[in-house]
Parts: sequence; C-alpha cells; structure tokens
Amino acid sequence: MSDAETTGTARTYDVVVIGAGPVGENVADRTRAAGLSTVVVESGLVGGECSYWACEPSKALLRPVLARADARGIPGLREAVSGPLDVQAVLAHRDSMSSHWDDSPQVAWLESVSVDLIRGHGRLDGPKRVTVTTPEGDTIALTARHAVAVTTGTAAAVPDLPGLATTRHWTSREATSAARVPGRLAIVGGGVVAVEMATAWQALGSQVTVLVREDGLLHRMEPFAGQLVTDALREAGADVRFGVSATEVKRADGDDGEVTLFLDDGSTLVADEVLFAIGRTPQTGDIGLESVGLVPGQWLQVDDACQVEAVPGGWLYAVGDVNGRALLTHQGKYQARMAGTAIGARAAGEPADDAAWGRHVATADTSAVPQVVFTHPEVASVGLTTMEAQRSGRRIDVVDYDLAHLAGSHQYTEGYRGTARMLVDADRGTVVGVTFAGPGVAELLHSATIAIVSEVPVERLWHAVPAFPTISEVWLRLLETYRG
Repeated sequence: MSDAETTGTARTYDVVVIGAGPVGENVADRTRAAGLSTVVVESGLVGGECSYWACEPSKALLRPVLARADARGIPGLREAVSGPLDVQAVLAHRDSMSSHWDDSPQVAWLESVSVDLIRGHGRLDGPKRVTVTTPEGDTIALTARHAVAVTTGTAAAVPDLPGLATTRHWTSREATSAARVPGRLAIVGGGVVAVEMATAWQALGSQVTVLVREDGLLHRMEPFAGQLVTDALREAGADVRFGVSATEVKRADGDDGEVTLFLDDGSTLVADEVLFAIGRTPQTGDIGLESVGLVPGQWLQVDDACQVEAVPGGWLYAVGDVNGRALLTHQGKYQARMAGTAIGARAAGEPADDAAWGRHVATADTSAVPQVVFTHPEVASVGLTTMEAQRSGRRIDVVDYDLAHLAGSHQYTEGYRGTARMLVDADRGTVVGVTFAGPGVAELLHSATIAIVSEVPVERLWHAVPAFPTISEVWLRLLETYRG
C-alpha cells in the first residue's frame, strides 16, 4: 500500500479516484507525481471502456478493413487482396488488442506508480468521503484530504422501446466484442459508433442495414463527410435508410431467434442482431451524488479545471466523459492531466490567481477538439464546423478543396475521393475549424489542431511547406484557394 493512513476498514488518502479507465489512471498518475497519496476504486476492469469495448477493439476491427480498401486502389496490389478478410484472424487480433479482457497489465502499471487499487463499487458519502462495497460484500470507508475525482465515464444509451427490455440486443460493448459475424445486422443510429461498426461488420460478412432518424450520417459534422461515408457504405453493400426510426422490437424463440424491428414508416426489418448506437449516458446513477446535493444520473457540470461547480469547497472533480464536455478518450486524458495537475497545485498551496494557474485548465475542450471517424473514407475534424461558426456570429471564410486533385492522393490510391474544408476567422485571419474526409486523412489532423490551438495567422502558414507528393499538400492548396 502507498502512503495512506489506515484504521481497520477506514483509510485516508490525499486523493480518491472513482473509476480506473484511462481518465482515472491519468488523474492518479498526475496526483502521484505531485507527491499525493492516491487510491483508485474500480468495479470492473482496470483500463475501462476504451481498452476493452471501445477504442482499442473497434480500431482493431477496422484497421484490416481500411487497409484492404486502400490496397484495392493500388495497381499491382489489388489482385493480392481481392478475396475476403480472414475473419478469425481479425477477431483474434481484436482479442489481442483488448488484452483478452485481462486487466493484469493495467493493474501492474498502477502498482508501478504507487497508486493503490480497491476493487468494488464506490459511492460518495458526503464531502471528501467515499464508501466502497467490495465483491466480497465488505465495506471500506475512504476519506480524501484534498480531492475526490469522479471518472466513471458513460454507458450506451438505450431507447425506451416496447419489447426492448426483454429482447437481447447489442450496444457498443457487444458490437466490439462479438465472437461471430451475424448474417444480418441492423444498426439503429447514425453517429460515430453506428458508422464505424457498419463499416467493420459489413466488411466482415454481415448484411448491414443502418436506420437513421436524421437526414444524414454524422449529422454533427460537415455534411460532405456524412455523404462520402454514406456513398462508401452503400457501395460496400450496406443498406442505409434515412428519416426512419424503430418503434418496437421483438425476438423470436427467446434469445436465439431472429429479431424483428417495427419501423415508423409501417415496414418491418428482420435481422439476426440489432445494435443500438444512439448516444451515451453518464454513469452517475449510483455513485452517491445525493450525498453532496447533486441529482443522480445527471452530467456533472464543471469549470475548466474540472471542479464540479455545484459543490462548494473545490474538492470534487468530474473528469472525462462524465462531465459531458467532450466524449472522447484523448480529451478525457487531456482533462485528467489538467485536473491532476490542478489538484497537486491546490494541495501545494498555489494560489488560484497565480499566473501559472492557466496551465491547469482544459481550454481545448471548447476551442480545438480533434476527432477521427475510422470509416472508409476516414473523417477527421477539429474546431468549429460551418454551422457552429455561423451560430457563433463570427465572420467566417469557408475554403473547400477536392483532395482528388492532389498528386499525393493519386499516389495513395487510385480513384481517390475526398474533401477538405478550412474555416478562417475573417477578422482575425486565423484558422478556427478544419474537416478532412478521405482515405488516409487521420494523420493530417494534428497539424490542423496545432494551427487552431496556436492561432497561427494564415499568412504565416504559407511558410509551413508540405512535402511533395503527400496528402498534406492540401494545406498549400487550401491557402491558394483562400487567396484566390
């Protein structure tokens, strides 16, 4: 055990973290680096959703799909990849990337940085107090000298549909960990999880049908991105339907029969599995929020240091997805680094108005959130979309460029299709939003993120010379288009 005070089943630490996903791990790492004794409470696997049911397994499923799609556009290589994917090899790779759902390496890492782990369900029990119910039924009372950090993340949202509560169905967890390929897969939703899983399972052999309530995929991103993904899914054989919702679900013969979805247009859809990918909900329903005057089940509203605003004293932090600011693992880890450093600074007596305090706030959550959708084609975005920029009242110049015109795109794959959009603040002359959609664009995103975060004047970007022939030459073409 690290430097904690222990009396029977009561223990005192400087910091108590509820949740051992990547966000909780990073908070703990930073507070330990500040010399604070830290314990993490976790009821599931150390490493959390990202390691076992989200980022790692989903990208392991998608990487062979995207690599094959790119290879099929390369002369001399397309013939070698004309056959189907080796499904068992892909699933085995997925299992390996998920550590076969064994968290012992993550536990070893916590031990290596002297962070204690208590397995069990943690609940707030008043200011700076957490009660843990262990799997054995024992109770451990924890007290924090300085801070409690809630990093419990989110769970898949499920609609209140007739029949669904008693019908076996998939959420993102089942979609990323399934041991076999369903013959027919229905997907309800049109966001990131929906399109990524449609891309993966269609390529692995499912006949995929996507039911989208909105009039396009990825409706929170630039419309051209969703259209390119729609076109690619349909070309791959998927059935993508817009403006339709499920109203009822039934599965024949218990859990093993086919599932029927009744749709609001009066039709039905029969599938072997159905995935609901309609969003996320905060895992705050049973963590004792009522003991500190908060409402169970709510998102936890925080300031830029991730301190919960409605709780006095500055001791309660909510970090990562649970605060609803940016539901992405990399943003949660970024918040964790900021919050962990802030906790250490406060514990050391650093005044909140100190000039250095700006280092401890998660400002990127509102100005430069990067996101990649690992479909074919890839979609990568950071900063504002056109609609968001217009709503903000800014004067915005919208600059589009067809990625197919780049020499680097032709080198990447034949028949390249893609679009780049750059948004320029017309008054300040800086980039405030970028979206790329096309094969291989994910690695362009960090340059866009740096441009936005650093507020680099567009005129200065002329001196950041892209290598030829690469897709990154799009930066030069966007500037040329902007100059006109």
